[in-house]
Amino acid sequence: MFDNTCKFIAEIYSPDFATWLLGEPITLTKLSPTELSLEPIRADALILLQSDEVVLHIEFQTQPDENMPFRMADYRLRVYRRFPHKRMHQVVIYLDKTTSEEVYKTTFTIENLRHEFSVIRLWEQPPEIFLRTTGLLPFAVLADTSNQVGTLQQAAAAVDKISERRTQSNIAAATAILAGLVLEQEVIGRLFRKDIMRESVIYQSIKTEGREEGIEVGVRRVAVNLLKEKTPIEMVAKVTGLTIEQVQSLLMTDVEQSE
Repeated sequence: MFDNTCKFIAEIYSPDFATWLLGEPITLTKLSPTELSLEPIRADALILLQSDEVVLHIEFQTQPDENMPFRMADYRLRVYRRFPHKRMHQVVIYLDKTTSEEVYKTTFTIENLRHEFSVIRLWEQPPEIFLRTTGLLPFAVLADTSNQVGTLQQAAAAVDKISERRTQSNIAAATAILAGLVLEQEVIGRLFRKDIMRESVIYQSIKTEGREEGIEVGVRRVAVNLLKEKTPIEMVAKVTGLTIEQVQSLLMTDVEQSE
C-alpha cells in the first residue's frame, strides 16, 4: 500500500519528481514496463518516466531488498536495448528507517560488469525539501525531523492551502497513508479530513478495481487485501470509506476463514 501510494503521486506529479531527482522541470510521460523487451521483474512499485532525452526510473521500497542492485542493472540494460541514445537516471527511494546494510548498496557488480544507481533514504533528508513542493509533501513526515507530529502539521497546513480540489485530495490521502509508517492513526485523523481524501485518485482506484463486481463488494475486497498487508484498521477505514466496525468485521471473517 505504501509503495503503491508513492507510485500514484510520482505518476501524477512527475514534474515535481523530475525537479527533485533530475534538477530540472522536465516534462515526463509514463513508460510502461511492457514496452521493454521482457516482462518486468516486479512492477508493483516501479515507475518509469521518459522525455525525449532521459528515462527516470524510480523504485519505492518500504523494506530492504537484497535483489535491488540486480533489478536496477537489469532495467538499465532493458532500457538501453529499447532506447540506446537516451540517458537514464535510476533511484531507489527507501521510505521506512532501517539499519539494514541493503539500503546503502548503490552498485551491482559481477565479473567484467559494474552498474551504479542512486539511493535516497528519506529519513536522512531535510523535510524542507518536501514541504516546499506540492507533489513531494507526502514525504515530509518521513524525513529527518525530531518532531514528526509538527512536521505532519506543517504538511497538513500546506495541503489546506492547495486551491485545486483534486490535487488537494490526492496529496491529503497520500500524506495520511505514508504518515502511517511513523505515527499513530489518531494523530493522523485529527489533521486530515475523510471527505477530502475520499475524492483522491487512490480512493477512485479502489472504486475502479471493484467496478466489475459492484463498488461495495470491490471496496470490501480491497479492504481485506489491505488488512492482509497489515495496514492499520483505522487507515483501511479512512481509505476505503468503510466504518471501523465494518473493517473489524472483515478482519474477523478473514481470520475465521483461514482457521
